[in-house]
Amino acid sequence: MNTTPFLGTEALARGTVTRRTLLSQYDPVYRNVYLPKGIQLTPATRAVAAWLWSGRQATVAGLSAAALYGTQWIDARRPAELYRRNGKPVDGIVIHRDELIDDETQLVSGIPTTTPGRTAFDLGRRGRRTEALIAVDALANATRLRPPDVVPLLERHRGARGLVQLREVIDLMDCGAESPQETRTRLLLIDAGLPRPTTQIIVYGNFAGKKYAKVDMGYEDFQVGVEYDGEQHWTNPQQYAYDIDRHAELLARGWVIIRVSAEILRYRPDVIVVRVCAALQAAGAEWPVIARILGESVA
Repeated sequence: MNTTPFLGTEALARGTVTRRTLLSQYDPVYRNVYLPKGIQLTPATRAVAAWLWSGRQATVAGLSAAALYGTQWIDARRPAELYRRNGKPVDGIVIHRDELIDDETQLVSGIPTTTPGRTAFDLGRRGRRTEALIAVDALANATRLRPPDVVPLLERHRGARGLVQLREVIDLMDCGAESPQETRTRLLLIDAGLPRPTTQIIVYGNFAGKKYAKVDMGYEDFQVGVEYDGEQHWTNPQQYAYDIDRHAELLARGWVIIRVSAEILRYRPDVIVVRVCAALQAAGAEWPVIARILGESVA
């Protein structure tokens, strides 16, 4: 059984399905595009289905393009996105009609797709800054996208909407962000006025039999790390045990780790900033912003 989206008319013509099996064993994704029953519709499979719906005439874009590049953290309920110059809108597909330059597209598994740079150009201009940065960070993590891949597009498309935000997003983007919450945590520190933390810091040693450990982000010169503890850190026994050993080893090596949870990040973000500043001050950092933040927290 085919486990990827396909055009019903083509499958019928080849004889791989009958009209009866097409109705009984497959679900329609879009008109004439089917997926086997029970197969989860992911952002990537939705992107392929939308491209097939276009008659293979469109270019996959936006979050759909990011999904084809392997980007994580995309809501599977979001509609597919295509660049297409003609045709009527359809439920479940967002049609963009902007002009694409030839070098802004490439083939991904045979499917015309906006390049990572053009995809970031589109995603970074949309919605609010935090959500835009989360999308671009995730794309960069999947593709190792860098600002020089995007910056030339700002000059090329000077009249495009959202360029002010895009410039800030590109300046803030970091391919080391491994989750939306890590992006939010990093942005919290930057917005507080602290220097930009380094992401995915490698610390060598004997970490429960491993040669090194990674710290989500932090200030290596002062051995202050900041880590977001996702649900898997508490629900997975092996991960939980490793985290205990890893933190003990980091502490023995002089590191201070500020741990962040979803509850603290959402409802008490100031606590994170104050704890990071206190740890940096104790480690010898003399940045004026630290004195200001700690002074305000006492007042």
